[in-house]
Amino acid sequence: MIPRAELLKDILADLKMATSFVTILPMASSKPAGDGAVARAMWALPVAGLLVGLAGALTYKIAVRFGLTPSLAALLVLATTALITGALHEDGLADTADGLGGGRTRERKLEIMRDSRIGTYGVCALILSFGLRWSALATIANPWAVMLALCAAHVAARAGLPAFMWLVPSARPDGLSAGAGAPPGRSVAIAFALGTLALALTLGPGKALVGLILLSLAGLLLARLAIRQIGGQTGDILGAFEQTGEILILLVAASFQMGR
Repeated sequence: MIPRAELLKDILADLKMATSFVTILPMASSKPAGDGAVARAMWALPVAGLLVGLAGALTYKIAVRFGLTPSLAALLVLATTALITGALHEDGLADTADGLGGGRTRERKLEIMRDSRIGTYGVCALILSFGLRWSALATIANPWAVMLALCAAHVAARAGLPAFMWLVPSARPDGLSAGAGAPPGRSVAIAFALGTLALALTLGPGKALVGLILLSLAGLLLARLAIRQIGGQTGDILGAFEQTGEILILLVAASFQMGR
């Protein structure tokens, strides 16, 4: 049996590693990044997502307190979350759109996804991503409801990443995703449980179920596209999955808000 102090030390190290994996926050883990440590720490991705969501919620609260409209406050939220993550997921979404949409062969698609330049598909994907998330947050408007929606979106979108990495093989032997490795089943299960719990607590059982169904369908569709076109997933594909998850959960929150 692992001593309690050692267990807490491992949990803290995993939290720091997961946070550094998806944000630019200076979180130096006490664990070395090799030997599958990053993959084992993937269970903590939803917790890292919670930090990002809370930062966005705080930004919204301050903006509204200073008299800004919900639309402007929502725009500042997106700027804040993109800054904290280094626009990592947005970059992945754009590269995925360019690669899957523009390349004719597997090799060309992977080459495009590695290119730092952005193409038409990528620009359109980013416009849609920012536009849909901005519209959803502005529609929700109420600061408390915005906080719940942001936490739900950022937690759930990252909670599905370990399962996606576990189920879909890496498309190439190098890169961010390949370097992290496939998470063990335990990490996948914990992340999924944390994401489900967060959805239920923030949005309620009904909206949580709708969100889980949409996330699962989106994940299956993206996995099929990635496997058929490039043979598996990459770090860019993971970024696209995260962005899709954020969008879907925020839209679910906004649609139920409108229905009240």
